[in-house]
Amino acid sequence: MFTGIIQAIGKIKQIEAKQQDTRLLIAAGSLSLADTQVGDSIAVNGVCLTATEITGDSFWVDVSAESLDKTSLKDIKISSPVNLEKALTLSTPLGGHLVSGHVDGLGKILNISKSGRSTEYKIELPEGLAKYVASKGSVCIDGVSLTVNSINGCEFSISIIPHTQEQTIIKSYRVGTKLNIEIDLIARYMERLMLGEQAAKKVFPCLNLF
Repeated sequence: MFTGIIQAIGKIKQIEAKQQDTRLLIAAGSLSLADTQVGDSIAVNGVCLTATEITGDSFWVDVSAESLDKTSLKDIKISSPVNLEKALTLSTPLGGHLVSGHVDGLGKILNISKSGRSTEYKIELPEGLAKYVASKGSVCIDGVSLTVNSINGCEFSISIIPHTQEQTIIKSYRVGTKLNIEIDLIARYMERLMLGEQAAKKVFPCLNLF
């Protein structure tokens, strides 16, 4: 689990294709790896990945074919900046909201405009995720816990203060940039709970082959 409060901006140092998977070497930037062990979880642009090897101030992760298919990591390049956050502990302040690091879909920047000292971003959601995003609710974008300003259909807006802009990769966003979107955990489980007994029924019944 994570909080959506970015701890450092890392950088992609090496990319290795492994059949359908990918192996990444990530420079941790200002993120200390002194207490990080092989097997620990680190969110990279909001994607929960496992550190498989630690070399000085860098760490290796494996990215599965599923993660490549569902996230913006498939478009990552050498020197690309990435948001980093270590997994939370019981003593970690919950400054954002509970984030699992499991990306639900890809969004896209539609418009960028200034609003006082802040910057407002209009983002397009995949149609299937629109019902989970609510005005003044929480959403995780590339690992950053953010508050939804407003939502209209599949489009919602967020305001980014200068501090968040500088401490995350948001400052590199342009119109058309693809974003990893994770909806609020409460919304995800609420829908399942509301199904009641129907949740136990399969959409496509199993075939009796014997």
